[in-house]
Amino acid sequence: MDRGVGFREFERKLEQERDSWRMRRKDSDDRKTYDEVFDRQNLMRIYKLFSDGVIDQIDYPISTGKEGNVFRATTSDGTPLALKIYRTSTATFKDMAKYIAGDPRFKGVSRNRRKLIMTWSSKEYRNLQRLHDAGVRVPVPVACHCNMIVMEFIGSDSGPAPMMKDVKLDSPVGVAEIILGHARRAYQKAEIVHGDLSEYNVLMNGDEPVIIDVGQSVLLEHPLADELLVRDMSNIARFFRRYGLSIDVERELREIRKR
Repeated sequence: MDRGVGFREFERKLEQERDSWRMRRKDSDDRKTYDEVFDRQNLMRIYKLFSDGVIDQIDYPISTGKEGNVFRATTSDGTPLALKIYRTSTATFKDMAKYIAGDPRFKGVSRNRRKLIMTWSSKEYRNLQRLHDAGVRVPVPVACHCNMIVMEFIGSDSGPAPMMKDVKLDSPVGVAEIILGHARRAYQKAEIVHGDLSEYNVLMNGDEPVIIDVGQSVLLEHPLADELLVRDMSNIARFFRRYGLSIDVERELREIRKR
């Protein structure tokens, strides 16, 4: 996008794109969601990302969740990225506070909905940075602005990578070992527990599992860390049972806790 284009021209162009996306979605709830995501405040924030040269184009929606939407975006040199936008008006934020409380990085966080979601967005971005630096395969974080996170796009020219739950794994043993290795690395090097590790939060980029959605991830000193770790390992063991694999949760927990 030409950096000289003013906000009104930018707004007009993005409105045209949004209308095109909405016309392709017949579900009225989806249309309402897009209207909430692209309110004027969020348009101003997206414009900031455009003006700063972080992204140059928003291509298409990738996914819609309870708290926000993810879109594929592109840089000026054609590099694909993912843009995650948390909804500040309708996001379910009741459970967010328990994952933030007890985190020394975010002391004295406001209970105000909008401020809480901004903190959540910052928390996810910082967790991505910490995990990536520790060698855990997560989307590489690029930028964070208010309720928006820009990160590496996981997928190909044909579309985003599918969730692990939607893929028939050719090598389930190998994939399980990689995921468990990432959980160990997250705990031992990044000192983070994912907190919601399951087949829904792992993308399969070809044969490579990529861990996503780390907003709820907590530091080891968080009071819920151990409980969440047990749940993560139990979820992974449950999923791989469908492939006939028997993962010893207690043994994995002992291996992970070795620091």
